[in-house]
Amino acid sequence: MGTLAVRETAIPGLLVIDLQVHPDARGWFKENWQREKFTALGLPDFGPVQNNMSFNPQVGVTRGIHAEPWDKLISVATGRVFGVWVDLRAGESFGTVVSVEVGPDIAVFVPRGVANSYQTLEPDTAYSYLVNDHWSPQARASYTYVNLADPALGIDWPIPLTQAVISDADRQHPLLADVVPMPRRRTVILGANGQLGRALTQVLPDAEAWGRDRFDVTDPAAYQAVRWQDYDTVINAAAYTKVDAAETPEGRRDAWAANVTAVGHLARVATEHRLTVVHVSSDYVFDGTAKIHDENEPVSPLGVYGQTKAAGDALVATVPRHYIVRTSWVIGDGPNFVRTMAALADKGITPSVVDDQYGRLTFTDDLAAGIAHLLATRPAYGVYNLTGDGPVQSWADIAADVYELCGRPRTDITPVSTAVYSAGKQTSARPRHSTLALDKIIATGFTPRDASQHLARLRALLTSERTLDQRPTSSEGQ
Repeated sequence: MGTLAVRETAIPGLLVIDLQVHPDARGWFKENWQREKFTALGLPDFGPVQNNMSFNPQVGVTRGIHAEPWDKLISVATGRVFGVWVDLRAGESFGTVVSVEVGPDIAVFVPRGVANSYQTLEPDTAYSYLVNDHWSPQARASYTYVNLADPALGIDWPIPLTQAVISDADRQHPLLADVVPMPRRRTVILGANGQLGRALTQVLPDAEAWGRDRFDVTDPAAYQAVRWQDYDTVINAAAYTKVDAAETPEGRRDAWAANVTAVGHLARVATEHRLTVVHVSSDYVFDGTAKIHDENEPVSPLGVYGQTKAAGDALVATVPRHYIVRTSWVIGDGPNFVRTMAALADKGITPSVVDDQYGRLTFTDDLAAGIAHLLATRPAYGVYNLTGDGPVQSWADIAADVYELCGRPRTDITPVSTAVYSAGKQTSARPRHSTLALDKIIATGFTPRDASQHLARLRALLTSERTLDQRPTSSEGQ
């Protein structure tokens, strides 16, 4: 019978599975793919959708070395083969070769972009492979090949290729030196033109950046036009964030369209194509009763914006591979609270600022770095709070910090209650306490920086920008 086990190989992601074969007087029985047992041993939950069989009546049948744009699990039903795999993915392991003799007691998991070949060692060999995408002419066009006889591969075929049964097409494949590596699956950033989207493009320069001009998240047809098989991760930084406008009839429709209906489209696509989704959420999913919110607190949104974010979170949570990143009080490259306060300070204005809402600022470069960390380390899927660290403050406290950094007295800020500030205005209810617990993200190895460090840096940047704006103009060198 043997022991069910999974073994790694020299090719990253190429796994050999020792199967349990149960013999008796009638023959034998084996579980060729058993999702619960195999994934528990480390095999990817790769979601097969098609099962193909190849029957080979002769010894020495040799199939070409083909790399397809999907994952597969290979095995034999009868007979034995000499299996060969060559990594044709872009990266350091390109060109690595692994060979294994495969009988009924062995299966091999072959990741996308690793080329697969075999040579039959017994007559009447039935070769089986499960794949996680449907074959199509479009998919065939993205195959990558390498020549069976390339000396650079150093393959010691049991039956010399001069005596093997090989198709003319397989004899014509290119040498390794001429192979164009299969590109790895890509990451795409939705909402790339926003403050967080721009920060994400800085920390993930290889990701594709899609703004609304490229991809309208609210358009169902946009999702159908993408070949999602070429991607493995989607970061959803697109959202409707006009908290007060969301309380109007038009704003309510727009908020639900962008934050819920669009997220539903993304969740369906991600589930179908086994994508990892990083979805940015908000402290507004809470009513602010608790002074500190951890990842396990039930949602209790107060206004339309918070309700739509909570609904979007629930949809993303249905995706098997998801990270919901909850954040608060985001400050980035563009109009924001800190820039507004700095501008008011420069003009000598003494504003009234709310003093009974509490939380921590989150700078977009820190938020983007935390998201990149999650994707690099791949901790358990689920919800992660991610904000700046440091003391909990009110908006009035932060405004006073900005004024002090601008050389103005802290007393220029007049603290007022939310009720006083909102009197006569159409505003949405806001959580009183927006502080998010950071223990879970810190446990993954990422420590958010104290927001005050960014505050001082941002003030220095604003000072620099103002200095540049005030320089005398000159036509020289124009």
